[in-house]
Amino acid sequence: MLATRDTGGKNGGSRERGLPQRNDLKDYNYAVAGHAGTMCDADGELFIKPCTQSEVEFYESAHALHPDFAELMPLYIGTLSLNESTDQATIHAQIPDLVEHADIPFSVKEEIQSHLHLDDRAAVVEVPVEKQIISDNVKWIPNKTRKITTDRAVVLENASFGYKKPNIMDAKLGIRLWADDAPLEKKERFDKITEETTHKKFGFRVAGMRVYKGSTDESELDEEGFRIYDKDWGRFAVNEANIVDSFKKFIFNEAAGIDEELGKVIAGAFAQDLRRVQEVLENKESRMYSSSLLFVFEGDGTALRAAIEEAKANDTISEHKRGSSRGPISTLRVDSGIGMNEEDLCESITAEDFDELDVNSDDDESSFPHIYTVKLIDFAHASWKPGQGPDENVLLGVRSLAKIFEEMSE
Repeated sequence: MLATRDTGGKNGGSRERGLPQRNDLKDYNYAVAGHAGTMCDADGELFIKPCTQSEVEFYESAHALHPDFAELMPLYIGTLSLNESTDQATIHAQIPDLVEHADIPFSVKEEIQSHLHLDDRAAVVEVPVEKQIISDNVKWIPNKTRKITTDRAVVLENASFGYKKPNIMDAKLGIRLWADDAPLEKKERFDKITEETTHKKFGFRVAGMRVYKGSTDESELDEEGFRIYDKDWGRFAVNEANIVDSFKKFIFNEAAGIDEELGKVIAGAFAQDLRRVQEVLENKESRMYSSSLLFVFEGDGTALRAAIEEAKANDTISEHKRGSSRGPISTLRVDSGIGMNEEDLCESITAEDFDELDVNSDDDESSFPHIYTVKLIDFAHASWKPGQGPDENVLLGVRSLAKIFEEMSE
C-alpha cells in the first residue's frame, strides 16, 4: 500500500532519506475525515498524526503481540513530541531513539540510521500520561476544531503516497461509536448518528471520500481535479436504498478512464482484502470504537491500467512486507519499467490477471506505482479484551463492506 523502502536489503534506485524535522513538515491535504492537525513530511511519504497515549499503546501492542492484526494497520514507525512549544532541536533529539526502537525491519532501520548524524543530543524525558475516567455526569463539550489535545504524534507511512491521483474513502465502522469512558451526552449524540445513518443497518458509514474527476461540472472539483464528498454526504445523502450506487461513484468513473470492466477488477480486489480483514478480526478479542477502514486506489485510469499491465508484463507483484495482507491482495505494486503503448493500455484486464502474478518477488519496491490498498485506521478508542470474543460491532461493518464490493465486482 504505502511507498516503502526496500525491505529485502536491495536499495536499487531508492531515495535515501531520514525522518522529518519540524520545519520540514506540512499540513496533510488528503484527509477525507478524522481529526485536524495531521501533517506529512515534505514529499508526503510519512504521515504524522496527533494521538493519545492509548492509541500509541495499541499500535505498539499490535506489532508486538498481534502481527496478523498489525498487517492491517499502516506501518507504525514510532512517536514524536509535537506541540506548539516543540522546536526543531527537540524533534531532532528524539529521532535516533525513535528509529532505534521502531518495530520495523532491520534493513529499513539500518537505512534510516545511515543518514542520521548521531552526534550528542539532548536526552528526551518521557512524562507519564495518566488515563482519565470520565463519568456520565460530566458535561461533554464537542471539539469543534477537531484537534486532539495531546503532546504526542504517531509517525506512520502515508497510505496515499505514491499514487498519481489517489481516490480515497474513509468508512467509519460500528453500530456503537462511543467508548466505555465517553460522557453520557457524547453517547447520546453518537447513538443519534447511528440511528439516522447507515451505521444502524450496515455497521458503517462513509465519513468522507475524494474521487478524481468525480464530476463533469468543473465547479464541483478542487484545484487538483478531485470531487470531495464530505461527512455530511455520508450522513445525509447515503442511505439503505442508494448505498451501492453511492459506492459506485467511488469505483466506476468513465471521465477518469475507469470503465465498468476495470472498476469490477478493483472492486473485487477490495472485496478480497476485506474478507482477509474479516478473517483476522474474527480471531481477535478486541474492541474498537470510531475506527475506520481506509480505501485508496489509483484514480487515474491510464495510470491504473499501466500499473496492472506492468505487473502482468513483469510477472511480479511485490507483497507488502511491512503491512500487507496476503498476496495477491493489498499493495499491487510493480516495477516502473517501460511505458505502455495505446494498444497495451486498452488491453482487457480481468480479476484472473492478479492471480497469475508472482507475489514473492524481492525486486526493489521504491519506484513501484501503486494500484490499491485497504488499511484499518484510527485507534484512539481501541483495546484488547481477552475473554470477550471478537468485535462484532466492527465486524458487521466489515462484512457489509465486503458484500457491497463483491456485488460491484460481479
